[in-house]
Amino acid sequence: MARARRFYEQSLGLEPSGEKPDGKFVYQFGATHTALSFRVADIAAAVRALEARGVAFADYDLPGLKTIEHVCVLGAEKAAWFTDPEGNILCLHEDLRPSS
Repeated sequence: MARARRFYEQSLGLEPSGEKPDGKFVYQFGATHTALSFRVADIAAAVRALEARGVAFADYDLPGLKTIEHVCVLGAEKAAWFTDPEGNILCLHEDLRPSS
């Protein structure tokens, strides 16, 4: 638990909400399922900022999925993936469509 909390609080900068009686620790940021993606305004800047905090990003070179400097363009968005200390895959994404 301590290792996971350090990652979410120090590496990702999330504010803790507290521990539940069953031992789970909660962070409030609106996720409703385990596939967690963080929308950012500038993915390149977000990747650099998280790398400076020790987050390691995955790189891929597959048909239809290639990262350049950790970022992949997928239709109308850019995405970059990393894992938490427990192996859960997390994602940053930047919407390339203008906001309405």
